[in-house]
Amino acid sequence: MPKASELKRGMIVEIDGDPHIVKRLEAKSPSSRGASTLYKVRFTNLRSGQKLDESYKGDDLLKNADCQRVEVQYSYLDGDTYVFMNMEDFSQYGLNREELDEQAGYITDGLEGIVALLMDGRILGIELPQSVDLAIIETAPGIKGATATGRTKPATLSTGIEVQVPEYLEPGEVIRVNTVSGRFMSRA
Repeated sequence: MPKASELKRGMIVEIDGDPHIVKRLEAKSPSSRGASTLYKVRFTNLRSGQKLDESYKGDDLLKNADCQRVEVQYSYLDGDTYVFMNMEDFSQYGLNREELDEQAGYITDGLEGIVALLMDGRILGIELPQSVDLAIIETAPGIKGATATGRTKPATLSTGIEVQVPEYLEPGEVIRVNTVSGRFMSRA
């Protein structure tokens, strides 16, 4: 049973008997002494698709959803459906772009380390690896003499997402991006 402070985007918990996936997570630290941190969480019900906003204290316990976790690899895009292949029995599962939401921007051909969450043989969602390597497609030219801790600039990556990168990076370079925060980590 995870605590509210241990929740991450993409985790699936059970609320009122239905599986809910964590879509957005925000921690709010109160200014008064002795008050505990509040976690505002937006869930999506995986059966009905309805959104649910809840607030929890850091030590509140949530119930894990009873789902099977299977390692899959991204295979191909079929229209608007992302197809994933089970690494053990080679069965395939599909999720459309709306179900993946922001996660779609981190999926590249042959991406491994993805965990599919299955319930009754149906895919409910996926958990991405902590980081992925993506190429910079478009950004302002690099500045000579820019330091690693200096200012940042926006860069469009190979999957179409935009992240802030240090000024010294050039188009064509491959970088490592954190899939939880969506931030630049390092060169790959």
